[in-house]
Amino acid sequence: MSRSAHPAGPRHADVLPEGHYFAPPADLNVLEPRVWSRTVDRNEDGVATVAGLDVTRLAEEFGTPAYILDEEDFRARCRSWREAFGEAADVFYAGKAFLSRAIVRWLHEEGLNLDVCSAGELSTALAAGMPAERIALHGNNKTEAEIRYAVEAGVGRIVLDSFQEIVRVAHIAERLGRRQRVQIRVTVGVEAHTHEFIATAHEDQKFGIALANGQAAEAVRRALKLDGLELVGIHSHIGSQIFDTSGFEVAAHRVVGLLKQVRDEHGVELPEIDLGGGLGIAYTPDDDPSEPHEIARALREIVERECRTAGLAVPRLSVEPGRAIVGPTTFTLYEVGTVKELPGLRTYVSVDGGMSDNIRTALYDADYSVALVSRTSTAEPLLVRVVGKHCESGDIVVRDAFLPADIAPGDLIAVPATGAYCRSMASNYNHALRPPVVAVRDGAARVIVRRETEEDLLRLDVG
Repeated sequence: MSRSAHPAGPRHADVLPEGHYFAPPADLNVLEPRVWSRTVDRNEDGVATVAGLDVTRLAEEFGTPAYILDEEDFRARCRSWREAFGEAADVFYAGKAFLSRAIVRWLHEEGLNLDVCSAGELSTALAAGMPAERIALHGNNKTEAEIRYAVEAGVGRIVLDSFQEIVRVAHIAERLGRRQRVQIRVTVGVEAHTHEFIATAHEDQKFGIALANGQAAEAVRRALKLDGLELVGIHSHIGSQIFDTSGFEVAAHRVVGLLKQVRDEHGVELPEIDLGGGLGIAYTPDDDPSEPHEIARALREIVERECRTAGLAVPRLSVEPGRAIVGPTTFTLYEVGTVKELPGLRTYVSVDGGMSDNIRTALYDADYSVALVSRTSTAEPLLVRVVGKHCESGDIVVRDAFLPADIAPGDLIAVPATGAYCRSMASNYNHALRPPVVAVRDGAARVIVRRETEEDLLRLDVG
């Protein structure tokens, strides 16, 4: 767990089931800036606000649950990444984190590129006006239809993930009379200290072509021989929710080693290197992510040092932040439905959403923070488990957190840092309706993804 464990219980500390302790915040009414978007505050009545808007008014107008996205914070994070890496590098927003037409327009306006991994994401990008040459297509099993769509649209790069895909993309590009820019994704054997299901650079998983056994070098040989392909670089992605650059250092060393091998064998210096994304964000106050300028400086220094040692020109660097941009910009607003105390065990606080709008706790054992936002309270801290309304024991939103002991039905609570992989992985389990995404900026709110209706569900049910 990312929160601190204490050998003994400080004031107001509660005992977790596994026998560890952690202390509540000094003041439950303080909204810790590290985990909330930049415009979140409380007004004189103690109600949380975002972009100057009262969350109780947002709940009245748009209902709950709802994803509340701080547009100015999103744009500011885009600018921070773009400025940190400068003109000598490319920042590709990872669309899988969360994508909509509004998001695409903001990315375009702020000068970022876009990484997509399906025909649906590509259609969204093109429909919202993202220039095709600023789009990269990813994925471990692209269909022929998806590849054809991408080549016809003129995407700036396709990241090749297998030997079959090298041939498939080349043949489609040749049939269309194109020469498609591509990178080869390699698995570099780096152990990223993250959850098993979001670590992507060890050999035993579905992504990429292994470097250690010579397969990546063979993939380069094949790609260089095919007229339909213009091989421009090597791609590596080591995992997600990573808080230091040591894994990237090892990855860069091995990728540059492959670039040197390509130069020595083929007389070609590939001009691009993509180190992927995966930089972590603060889900709890104990999480301490690096700032974009710190990450940019470290990655540039790593690549430059490795290339200098290998006698290579420094290639153009690309990175792919998704979560690091959109994650902190959004919180999910819920209404409390029931509060159930189990004496000697725990207190369950049930909300009107759950695993259908945030599967990450159940899927990855992810940690989140939570706060009472419709009022302040002077009640003692109470250790609770925030759960959803679905028919699953694993329907947990926040596993262990403190809320005021007077938490009651009708209160509004909010879970911050839900911008990434919550709406994009949302489901209709129990025929739940996926919540809206409400963008707020400068005292105004607008829906950018509307709430689903029963009619939406029935429209697909044609039996």
